[in-house]
Amino acid sequence: MAITRWTNRNPWRDLDALTNRLALAFDDNFPTPSTSGAWMPAVNVEETADELVLTAELPGLTHDDVELEVENNILTLRGEKSQVRSEGDEGRKYHLWERSYGSFQRSFTLPRTVSADNIVAEFEHGVLHVRMPKVAEAKSRRIDIGRPAEVK
Repeated sequence: MAITRWTNRNPWRDLDALTNRLALAFDDNFPTPSTSGAWMPAVNVEETADELVLTAELPGLTHDDVELEVENNILTLRGEKSQVRSEGDEGRKYHLWERSYGSFQRSFTLPRTVSADNIVAEFEHGVLHVRMPKVAEAKSRRIDIGRPAEVK
């Protein structure tokens, strides 16, 4: 039996080296969402006692670029971010282009606790806030506990 010396190797470094070798073999980097033109806005959904709040980051978009729709208890957010890059400009060359663009669509199934008729949306500084109030039956409420009648 041979004894092998143990070395503290970093598996991530080995994976990076393998990825670099594969990229050289194919003479191109693997496509990423930013190079393929596809993108999906980041979304947070939080819940309070009275409502659900969906917040979507839509940098570079305006109010007119975004559409919000509710149908059959499904909330759909869609829009398109246009590419603003043009190679034909005199004296301008792009050396790196990481900004994402293209159309997007995200759909969310609303729980029965949300009142779809009372949804309100606000768009400001590239951030969309969608407020979805809960129906009265879904809100928690405090129930007073009565005392038993005194026995005589």
